[in-house]
Amino acid sequence: MRSLIFLTVLLMTFLPKGYGQVATVDLPFLTSYQDKIPFFQELITGGQYAAPSSLIKGDPYFLTRQFEVGSLRINGITYPEVPLIYDIYRDQLVTFHPIFNQKILIKPEKIDGFTLSKGQLFRYFPGNESFIHHGNGIYEVVGQGTALALAKRYKTTKSLRELSRFDGEYVEKEAYYIWRDGKFFSIKNLSQAVAALGLSSKQLKKEVKDKGLQFKKSPEALLQFLVTYPQLK
Repeated sequence: MRSLIFLTVLLMTFLPKGYGQVATVDLPFLTSYQDKIPFFQELITGGQYAAPSSLIKGDPYFLTRQFEVGSLRINGITYPEVPLIYDIYRDQLVTFHPIFNQKILIKPEKIDGFTLSKGQLFRYFPGNESFIHHGNGIYEVVGQGTALALAKRYKTTKSLRELSRFDGEYVEKEAYYIWRDGKFFSIKNLSQAVAALGLSSKQLKKEVKDKGLQFKKSPEALLQFLVTYPQLK
């Protein structure tokens, strides 16, 4: 019963004014969800979020430790104006329970995608489990065309040598991929991207040079250009 109350409060709290008619039309899933899954919370949430260690300097989050107003898409339904925090150390998406005043996890396998306050788009992608930092499979989509350019945002920790109240600190890193035909292609340079996309390298490299694009300096801008390149088959 508390979970059903949570759903009601979630919709009333986070849907913008004037969205009620759209929600009525666009959310006919409620009855079917109640038939198939007794409580909406069981579908979306994965328990209470554990606070990060106070012995690690910094924070484990993407850009900010504060809740951002984003949107969440689950099973083809988009929920606008949802409070979200993305923990990239544990690869966990977190929201706020309006009744119990708790940070709660959202099951990553239930996420079609989510956007954060500055429009960053993240999606769940299976199939890259051999990558040690694949985590729960959440990747940022940094370019869309016939293929997708993906960035894996993650944090690791390293020990601190100096005397401090901290045992270590967070270090932010990223890895880049091309997602094409349901497969991941690791991208660490222009040649790998060209091969993954099946492009003709001779003409392409000239255009890339003319635009001043370099993978080491601007990997996302380069990948955005490549996945929309007209010769992509």
